[in-house]
Amino acid sequence: MSQTIAQKILARAAGLKEVEVGQIVTPEPDWVMSHDNAAAISKTFKKIGVERVWNPEKIVIILDHVVPPSTPEYAQNHLDIRKFVEEQGIKYFHGLNAGICHQVMAERGHDLPGSLILGSDSHTPTAGAFNAFAAGIGRSEVAAIWATGHLWLRVPESFEIIVNGKMPKGVYAKDLALHIIGDIRADGANYMSVEFRGETISNMSIASRMVLTNLAAEMGAKTGIMDYDEKTEEYLKGRALKPYNPVRADEDAEYQKRREYDAEDLVPKIAFPHTVDNVHDIDEAEDIEIDQVFLGTCTNGRLEDLRVAASILKGKKVHPRVRMLVFPASWEVYMDAMKEGILETFIRAGALVMNPGCGPCLGAHEGVLAPGERCLSTANRNFKGRMGSKEAEIYLGSPATAAATAIKGKISDPREVI
Repeated sequence: MSQTIAQKILARAAGLKEVEVGQIVTPEPDWVMSHDNAAAISKTFKKIGVERVWNPEKIVIILDHVVPPSTPEYAQNHLDIRKFVEEQGIKYFHGLNAGICHQVMAERGHDLPGSLILGSDSHTPTAGAFNAFAAGIGRSEVAAIWATGHLWLRVPESFEIIVNGKMPKGVYAKDLALHIIGDIRADGANYMSVEFRGETISNMSIASRMVLTNLAAEMGAKTGIMDYDEKTEEYLKGRALKPYNPVRADEDAEYQKRREYDAEDLVPKIAFPHTVDNVHDIDEAEDIEIDQVFLGTCTNGRLEDLRVAASILKGKKVHPRVRMLVFPASWEVYMDAMKEGILETFIRAGALVMNPGCGPCLGAHEGVLAPGERCLSTANRNFKGRMGSKEAEIYLGSPATAAATAIKGKISDPREVI
């Protein structure tokens, strides 16, 4: 039987030779990841009645949503997590000095080709950029894995997205991702495994591939997966925590859906409030005044994203009406950007450089919006109330669009300033 990447990974993790679409399997994940919500998960785990987690070396906990804690309640939450980590002997715990969970999973060598990664965050599919089957699951499901080492999953249908052609000047992975979401809609890949391939994908950096797999969640996908290649291998040198086995789909693998795109036809894109699939070309968004620009998150807070924005901002000033917040995705990214002088460029331009973390992405702290304010964000969601007030508006765009917008005080085409 021909198999897709998703089928092969799930079969291996479940100890089976092959699996069929729609089959229920009970695989053991290679890693199960959680973040600040690990405190709530630990309480559920204790109710199950199991004293010890199934494997303390396969559990990863990363604090990132509210770091440092902004209230006594969040501080207690972090304290509960630290106590649980010590009590259970969990090997991979990353506290306040790591970064956003999905970036840290990659940097610290957890995102391995052919692996099964489950996490209590909806953007866990980010790890699919490394040829992994990575999916977001609920808190109670994570607690169940901590207790038993297994979780039942339905083998998903697969959706092949092929992109060829050279990306035009001023157009980036974020624009491609938004274009796809605008085309297939937010439910276009519901509970499917989206496999990205084509010459455009092959030519992308790992960081750009992570944008696409991250945003697979906004297509409704269970996971987004890339093929393994020399770029994957190069990134993992000196990082991979254990040996890995890349997976390729069989040539005659069956896909329920297939879409092809020509990258040369793309233009910068903007997702209008209040859904990610409300996507428009940049010329339909120009002149919308913005109060805050948010550069960062697990979608676009990597070094290449900061480089692009800094190259546009260098020697210029953020518009006096605009607050520009910069959140590197991790402390590794932060230090690399500092060494390159990128952070200085942001500071001299008038931006506020923050500690790595999720910050205002989920409306928790460090930059929430007031009623009536508008934000141009490089994040992955623009739902009503996502970043603070329900009366605020969030527009999504690329790091280049964010930088151009910060300078002009209104949504602006980055092709005009590059």
